[in-house]
Amino acid sequence: MEEIELYLDEAKELMQKAVDHTSAELLKIRAGKAMPNLLDGIMVEYYGAKTPLNQVSSINTPDARTLAIKPFERSLISEIEKAIINSDLGLAPQNNGEMIILTIPTLTEERRISLVKQAKHECEGGKISLRTVRKDINDELKKLQKDGAAEDEIKRAEEVVQKFTDQYSTKIDELLAKKEVEIMKV
Repeated sequence: MEEIELYLDEAKELMQKAVDHTSAELLKIRAGKAMPNLLDGIMVEYYGAKTPLNQVSSINTPDARTLAIKPFERSLISEIEKAIINSDLGLAPQNNGEMIILTIPTLTEERRISLVKQAKHECEGGKISLRTVRKDINDELKKLQKDGAAEDEIKRAEEVVQKFTDQYSTKIDELLAKKEVEIMKV
């Protein structure tokens, strides 16, 4: 039945989006080395509007433990500093009048464990999204059954949705395993 296929395609698409979102959130968790995407979530007040940091400055990594942020307008330096201090990154910006230097400290064992917990929390959020998609699609399939779709077709579709859930859940587990190794590597 064509409607069932549409729901299965929707399930696959939404589950992939959940995995992609989880992957993006894991990228924001720093693993002891300087990466420009560490600052992706930071918004700066720019002419009265909240603007992503990477749209008002260039971000470079001069070495493995340093980020250099050069604003396109010098007047933004204090705004950028304020945004970094107010973020949950725990970094102290240093400003030399033209650019902001962020030194990424080496991670303590305690901080590494805390970051692994944070990564697990993000992955659990991704899995919750997968289960929500599964529930929503199964509800829609049950409505189709009430509207006259064959029961065995609906059961097969529900099995396919469960396979998708397992498959994407495994992808999230793999992302977590990779991130754990990255965080715990000294």
